[in-house]
Amino acid sequence: MAAVTPTSPKAPKQDRSRATRQRLLEAAVACLAEHGWAGSTVSVVAERAGVSRGAAQHHFPTREDLFTGAVEYVAEERSAALRALPVQDRSAVLAALVDLYTGPLFRAALQLWVAASNEEQLRPRVTELEARVGRETHRIAVGLLGADENRPGVRETVQGLLDMARGLGLANVLTDDAARRHRVVTQWAALLDDVLG
Repeated sequence: MAAVTPTSPKAPKQDRSRATRQRLLEAAVACLAEHGWAGSTVSVVAERAGVSRGAAQHHFPTREDLFTGAVEYVAEERSAALRALPVQDRSAVLAALVDLYTGPLFRAALQLWVAASNEEQLRPRVTELEARVGRETHRIAVGLLGADENRPGVRETVQGLLDMARGLGLANVLTDDAARRHRVVTQWAALLDDVLG
């Protein structure tokens, strides 16, 4: 007869705690994307996540903690999505990079940026987070594109690509900009081939 290993009584509680935290982060992202900063309170997020306000505040003591945590979660999801891209032609990589800036994750981050421009206590946290996310996204893009940053102009070209992708994401916030975005991505793919070789 096989020995039975006792399970830690804390394991299920830890699993529940992680699941609650995950639901809160996903709910916060959805609320920011749908309702903006003004309409996204801790109570609204907790209700959407199916937890009490007290449970939400246990994981995230302040509203700023909750929403910067949500955007950090978004950043990790975006980075994971980039890292998971298969090695393929530059045009496909470029399209995937641009796609990161047109969905609900980008909309949520955008709402937090706007809030941070007006909320003194939020600004340094969002600024630091976005700097870190920007560096990671740039690093991943360089690898996916097979770019050699030792060549003059390559670093700036990759950064220009990411800035352009963010701009296309902004244009898509108000209207479906897919047709114009496709033409711009096609042109940028040709430019990248010229610059990156």
